[in-house]
Amino acid sequence: MEEAAAVPDGERRAGTGGRGEEDIRTGEPARIEDALAEPALAAVRDLGGYGGLVYLRSPDRRSLVLCVVTGVPRSLLRSWWRVPVGGALPMAESYRRRESLWLPDERATMLRFPQFTAALPYPFASAYHPVSAGGEAVGVLVVLRSASLEPMAADDVGFALRNAGRAMERRLTEYARRVPAPAHPGVAVPGIEYDDQPVSVRLPTPPARAVQVGGIEWDLDTDRWSLDDEALDLLGLDASEFRGTTAEVEDRVCPDDLHELRASRRDALTTGYVRARHFRVLDEPGEDRQPRYRPVELWAHVVRSLSAGRLLTGALVDAAGAAGAAEAAERLPDGLFSLDQDGRVTFANRRCLDLLGCERKQLLGHHPWRVITWLHDPAYEDRYRAAMLSQQPVSYLVPDPHGSWLGFVLYPGVHGLTGRVFRTTPPTGAEPAPAGRVTDRGAEAAGATAPAEPVAPARAGALYHVVQMASVLTEAVTVEDVCQAVSEQLLPAFGAQELALYTVREGRMYLLWESGYPKGFLDPFEGVPLDTPLPGVHALTTRFPLFFESPDALSNAYPGIALDRMNSWSFLPLIASGHPVGSCILGWADRHRFTPDERSALTALSGLAAQALERARLYDAESAVARGLQEGLLPHRLPPIEGMVATGRYLPGTQGMAIGGDWYDVIRTGRGVALVIGDVEGHSVSAAAVMGQLRSAVHAFAASGRPPQEVITHTNRLLSELEADAIATCCYIELDPRTGRALAVRAGHPPPLLRHPDGRAEVLDLVGGVMLGVQPEAVYPVTALTLTAGSVLALYTDGLVEMPGGDIETGIEAVRRCLADTRTDSVEQLADQLIKAAHRAEDRLDDVALLLTAYGWEAEPG
Repeated sequence: MEEAAAVPDGERRAGTGGRGEEDIRTGEPARIEDALAEPALAAVRDLGGYGGLVYLRSPDRRSLVLCVVTGVPRSLLRSWWRVPVGGALPMAESYRRRESLWLPDERATMLRFPQFTAALPYPFASAYHPVSAGGEAVGVLVVLRSASLEPMAADDVGFALRNAGRAMERRLTEYARRVPAPAHPGVAVPGIEYDDQPVSVRLPTPPARAVQVGGIEWDLDTDRWSLDDEALDLLGLDASEFRGTTAEVEDRVCPDDLHELRASRRDALTTGYVRARHFRVLDEPGEDRQPRYRPVELWAHVVRSLSAGRLLTGALVDAAGAAGAAEAAERLPDGLFSLDQDGRVTFANRRCLDLLGCERKQLLGHHPWRVITWLHDPAYEDRYRAAMLSQQPVSYLVPDPHGSWLGFVLYPGVHGLTGRVFRTTPPTGAEPAPAGRVTDRGAEAAGATAPAEPVAPARAGALYHVVQMASVLTEAVTVEDVCQAVSEQLLPAFGAQELALYTVREGRMYLLWESGYPKGFLDPFEGVPLDTPLPGVHALTTRFPLFFESPDALSNAYPGIALDRMNSWSFLPLIASGHPVGSCILGWADRHRFTPDERSALTALSGLAAQALERARLYDAESAVARGLQEGLLPHRLPPIEGMVATGRYLPGTQGMAIGGDWYDVIRTGRGVALVIGDVEGHSVSAAAVMGQLRSAVHAFAASGRPPQEVITHTNRLLSELEADAIATCCYIELDPRTGRALAVRAGHPPPLLRHPDGRAEVLDLVGGVMLGVQPEAVYPVTALTLTAGSVLALYTDGLVEMPGGDIETGIEAVRRCLADTRTDSVEQLADQLIKAAHRAEDRLDDVALLLTAYGWEAEPG
């Protein structure tokens, strides 16, 4: 799985993962990842984990973006660099609910978050904790832990997470003070957001023995030596006594290795270089007083001085560590190799190269499953993923091109893994297997040379992406949701850089979504008819996917077609139940070879996308009708009333059809004016229809001159007789604008708020009755009020005060404080401020309605 190229520092954006103002302690530009790295490392250490992640909210608050990753390769998490806030994922749930989560093993993860497990089907434990700053959630801390370790108590996990969370909050608050003001007014914590690639932070490694390097100069003409302090120390010479002779140096060299030292002079005279000449020098004697030796290497080259003398200059290197380890590895009968965190080869001994049939320069720095042709199978890459994400050994058997069987064992660590490869006997009953085929028969069946560790079960390779997208698309509701899900899944899953989704309407192709294209590049293709010679059109009309692995291949097939910076393309038809929906186009910046498995996976994914788009189009059409119905039921404008100013606000919920049963109204009565707000339970067309009937009934009863108690009593009976199986809440206040006297009735509805002229705001303690539609003969008590000129009355539905993870009393108190603290002479501005908190919430389960009435205010101009 390839990573996208890193964004240069100069292109990072301030406040979105880039630079802020200078750090006053270092003078360097402040970076948000610097504020997160140390607490994340501490959390991993305290939980005994092997990896940590920190997600921050995106600028639009719709996504969580991976900001910091430690202990885990970024490439393994490419599909999770950006996750939707509303997704069924553990990090999103922790963020939404502002609660910690502890998933001790893969079974717990599967039961609660099957979509997450579909993409990462490996045994590991994980902990999640919301990151807060300024009293609001801004991200999530994640710690990964091996499931094979001793289980931790939930209380211990929670204690460690809370400590890390407090440390992060302190550092983020410090960071926020140093960054420029936020782009969006009303953001409580400026700069705490991210929209960039994740930053890798290396986990600390155990202290290693430092490599000692000393500088040397050897005058080959005079045979004199000049050594710095490090070189003198390596040779065990005293600087005050060293006279610079070769004899003194030779006295410190093991007698068996004197030839190597003398051969160094010969190398220098004949070639001008000395490359890694090994010899041993005397070291401090051990407790047994016997001489000890330490290996060193000499690297140097000849420099000719102005007098045409020959001076050998270079370094004497302590070779007690790396060289000894390499020599030991070369003596092993098995192949030995190591991979870095991203799965690229960093070492391979000669036996490994012989068994794999390749040269060292072919292998180093590359993924083995990409370099070795008979390992070209997604299952092999999956072994590496399984080892790195479970932090447990993984073993498996595979036939090579010559029909022999090789055993592989992978031993993971947080900074990479070490692998062993060896010849073994075929599993019992195994048939001669074609190249590239994997078998996972038990290691015990492979004879004495087979690995002792249990063999990991086979994975489905590229078909993971099909399973993952299927689970994501089940939660995508609208066409925009589907397009975003396809973009977020396909691009990282297959390493593509461009995506375009087209739909067909009335025989023409229209762009639905694009990502990664140069500005304006797709404009000429908008609205092309279905007989246009273009690959995206042909893929749809022929119903066959098209794949082009080079620009020449695409240009030869479609002469004159406009090309951008891409080098490989796939054009996929979107067909749902035999009906043409559109086309999906993917582009790769590098030359891309489409394997049979990948072609099959992309074709399957295009079918899933087509089905989801067709379903979403029907939903959008129904939702448009429903929204039109609700807009028609709500008042388009409120009647002007002398002596008061009223304004209303309505926000639909973010789930379902964005339609519900909230309403508000201002009604002239014979005695004054009625202020009404109500909420029908449910979020559907039927809820909106019931709301329309109740609003009409309240309007008719109020306009007929009935007192408040009778209005609510008759409305309650009407709802009971409708047999709509619905209940509702309502608050009805009849106000005399001349005197400020009012009579209020409350039917199961949240209490109103009143701000006095001096700025104090209080919750009105109105006597309440049961909700409408519950008891047909219910009686509703009346509460008398008197408003003072200059006061403001706020009626609202529970969607304004109910927040995920909080109780309604806390929400009411927050709105009360906002009402008291907001100083403005504009009722419209005050309403906007009250509604802002609900508007920013990404996951509103309920509708929001607000009716704000200023008594004794002058009407605003315009």
